Amino acid sequence: MTNALPVTLDDVHDAAARLKGVAHRTPVLRSRTLDALVGAEVFVKCENFQRVGAFKFRGAYNAVSRLTPAQLARGIAAYSSGNHAQAVALAARELGSSAVIVMPEDAPRLKREATAGYGAEIVTYDRYTGDRVAIGQALAAERGLALIPPYEHPHVIAGQGTAALELIEEVDELDALVVPVGGGGLIAGSATAAKGLLPGITVVGVEPEAGDDTKRSLEAGERVAVPVTRTIADGLAAEIPGELTFSINRRLVDDVVLVSDDEILAAMRLAFERMKIVIEPSGAVSLAALLAGRLPEVPRRIGVVISGGNIDVSRFAELVAA
Repeated sequence: MTNALPVTLDDVHDAAARLKGVAHRTPVLRSRTLDALVGAEVFVKCENFQRVGAFKFRGAYNAVSRLTPAQLARGIAAYSSGNHAQAVALAARELGSSAVIVMPEDAPRLKREATAGYGAEIVTYDRYTGDRVAIGQALAAERGLALIPPYEHPHVIAGQGTAALELIEEVDELDALVVPVGGGGLIAGSATAAKGLLPGITVVGVEPEAGDDTKRSLEAGERVAVPVTRTIADGLAAEIPGELTFSINRRLVDDVVLVSDDEILAAMRLAFERMKIVIEPSGAVSLAALLAGRLPEVPRRIGVVISGGNIDVSRFAELVAA
C-alpha cells in the first residue's frame, strides 16, 4: 500500500506548462478596505477573469489536451451546472473536438447560453431527481465519447491547482489559503500546490451552509452524503464529495467552514463596491468566510481564491439589491 497522493506538485507544474499561453494568468487584487475589515493582508486571486469566467477552464483544458486524436475525433461528454460545462465546451472547440454537456434544467441562463455558444450540445435533467453522473456515463457509453467529469479526474484536479500555483508564485509567502468547495477539485488542486510550495500553510475550504457535505465528511473521516438543497451558490451544491478529491482533501485540507446566503451576498456587494469586480455567488464564498470572521485565527497573509464571475446582470442586480 502506498501513501502517495494521486495528484502531486509535479502534476500541477505540468498542467501549468500545458496551460501557458492558453489560460489567462489571472490578476491578484488587493484592497485596503478589505485588509482593514479582515485584520490581515489579503491577496485575492480573481478567477472570475479566467476564460469562460471561472477557474474550470484550467482543469478542463488540461484533461482534454491529453486525449488521443481518436478520442478527440469521437467527442467529449461532461456534466455540470454551468462553469465546467462552458470550460469543456471551449476546450473541445480549441482542440478541434465536439462536446455534449449534461446540465440541470435550472442552470443559470447565462451559463446555458455560453455553453451552447461554444458549440456544445446540451442535454438537460432535473437536478433534484436525476443522477447527473449516471446520465453522463450512460451518454458517453452510448455515443463513444470521452467523459471529463468536473472534479473526479487527476488531470482536472492538477489543472485547477494552477490557480494557487500562480498566486503563490506572485505573492511568495502566505500563511493561509481560503478556497471555495463544491465537489472538491479546486481545493484538492489548490491544497496540492500550496502544501507542496509552502508546507506550513493552512488550507481552509468554504461551503454554503445548505451544502456542507465536505465539512461533514472530513469530520466523520469518510464521505457523507447530504440532500441536494437550494442555495444561491448553485455551483457548490454537491451531494457528496468526490472519492478522488476526498482522498486528497482529507490529508491536505486543514478545515472547512460554512457561510450563509446572506453572507455570500454581503461579500458580492463588497467586491463590487470596493474592488469593482463582479463575482457569482459560488465564487464569493471564500471572501464571505473572511468577512464573516469564520477563520478561527486570522493569520497575517491570506490568499483567497475567487472561483468565478458568471452571473447575468439582472440576476446580479436582483441579488445585491435584496
